[in-house]
Amino acid sequence: MTPLILDMDTFYAAAPRGLRAESAGLTSAEFRNRYCERSGPIRLDEWSPADMYSVECTATLEFTDHVRTVVATGSPVAAMTSALYDEGYPVEILQFHQRRTADGTATFVQCECNGRRGWGAAIADGNDESTVRAMIAGVNRLGKSG
Repeated sequence: MTPLILDMDTFYAAAPRGLRAESAGLTSAEFRNRYCERSGPIRLDEWSPADMYSVECTATLEFTDHVRTVVATGSPVAAMTSALYDEGYPVEILQFHQRRTADGTATFVQCECNGRRGWGAAIADGNDESTVRAMIAGVNRLGKSG
């Protein structure tokens, strides 16, 4: 898992129109802090993507008091949604946007969790990791007050 150096202008330009409107006026740093948070009750500790020899991808999630490994043989979104639900985060993906950029795959998800709605965003080398990271960013953001 290699963190990517991100051109925030390119990332912001890849965002869906509704998110760009919601975030108008934010600096790149403010956009990153609001929508791409890495802090919160859930952290992606480890990611093993599917490759040509395996159809499984594995995510290790770190919660406040324990660690959980999620294995997806099909859709990482379905596996992550199920795992988060089991952990008390009933997340629903309302909008999903994914675009390839020069920096990697940018994913933007509008989530609903416990009656609150908000966006999460991430960029990673691959589609699946980017999606999982965006979901976690969205749930972490919704888990915060205010």
